[in-house]
Amino acid sequence: MFVRKSRSVELTRSGMQLKQTVSQMLLQLDNTVRDIRATSVRRSIAVTTFASFASMWLIPRLAQFQRRFPDIDIRVHASDKSIDLTTTDIDITIRYGPAGTMPAGAEKLFGEQLMPVASPQLLKRESPIQQAADLTCFALIEHNLEGPYYLAWMNWRLWLNGHGLHKLQPKRWLYFNCTYQSVQAALDGLGLVLARPPLIAESLARGDLVEVLPGHLNESPMGYWLLISPPGRECEEVRMFSQWLKQQAVDTETGLLA
Repeated sequence: MFVRKSRSVELTRSGMQLKQTVSQMLLQLDNTVRDIRATSVRRSIAVTTFASFASMWLIPRLAQFQRRFPDIDIRVHASDKSIDLTTTDIDITIRYGPAGTMPAGAEKLFGEQLMPVASPQLLKRESPIQQAADLTCFALIEHNLEGPYYLAWMNWRLWLNGHGLHKLQPKRWLYFNCTYQSVQAALDGLGLVLARPPLIAESLARGDLVEVLPGHLNESPMGYWLLISPPGRECEEVRMFSQWLKQQAVDTETGLLA
């Protein structure tokens, strides 16, 4: 491996080959150790909620949390199925349902009303809406009642009956089985939708959607609930994220009342 000279030692060709290989191995080893150290000190949060809430409320707000806590990783699991927090690695879940179906320890983020909304462009090109009976000139975007049981509360017929319009028929019906699809259809000017204000708060604030017939709201028994897993209650980052969620809920309700 070496050639000895009078006052120095030089590598042979074989020694140079070995040096290159060892140098690469040491570099890879150093990088691996750095990765392990970085991973071991990183903090993370796993949160699950139903798909519409994740895409329409949670994700648009996550950038704010990341700016405040850049060293915390977030894993979002969107599912319409309830997850048992005692048997998974999920830290936080946000559930949707009436109070009677929530387990002990659930904290209410906000309640719910149903609001008829439409895009300003649709309202400009169609007849003005001055009373509920004017809805007969518009397409109504309906949730597919074959979906989860709670969609029954988002039924136009229930809203129409509540306002004495038992026989009203719209210009046409459009059916979707996902909330965000229904809202997107309204944003595209396809018709009016009964929306959940917390999920369209940003669209209302930007003016992309406007409330039709202000004050004509239907009360819903549903609510949005925060649950934390038993291990998560001991984690500082989970506590910070849950506090942030609750503040976001307060800000959402305040914005809707403004």
